Amino acid sequence: MKMKIFEIPEPILRQKSLPVAKIDEKVQQTLDDMLETMYAAHGVGLAAPQVGLLQRMVVIDVAGKDEKPHPYKMINPEIVSHSEEMETCSEGCLSLPSSYAPVSRYTAVTVRYSDEGGKQKTLEAVGFLAVAVQHELDHLDGILFIDHLSPMRRKMVVKRVEKIRKRKQEEEGQK
Repeated sequence: MKMKIFEIPEPILRQKSLPVAKIDEKVQQTLDDMLETMYAAHGVGLAAPQVGLLQRMVVIDVAGKDEKPHPYKMINPEIVSHSEEMETCSEGCLSLPSSYAPVSRYTAVTVRYSDEGGKQKTLEAVGFLAVAVQHELDHLDGILFIDHLSPMRRKMVVKRVEKIRKRKQEEEGQK
């Protein structure tokens, strides 16, 4: 079932998520719904706070259009190590539609998490997958990609989101 994606300035996006205490059918269904929502929005990652849930869960799939999907469903993920090297690349976010900005992230991270079956896993993520992992795990702590920008750049991105939202509302009002 497709879920509503919350956009800035929704307060839930700034709150810290709580650990998932028990992995049950409801959690598994939520992860499936989050994945469906992410794919429908053409995203590569989605964190539970973005769909209104303060739980430490994310879904990620960085497979390209011509590649077979390779989704990760992570429960209570945590970065346990990272490279020293960092790289700057353009990031966007489903909670800040049509807005992108350069963000510096570690080029590799090791993340430990539970899968939807409750099994402990460790993932060595590099490149774009490492960026996606860091971006989504930030959401679990109430951090948005714009928080990695200068105050001026952050203000510009927020203004752009507000302008897009206003235009969208005007278009919907004309229908």
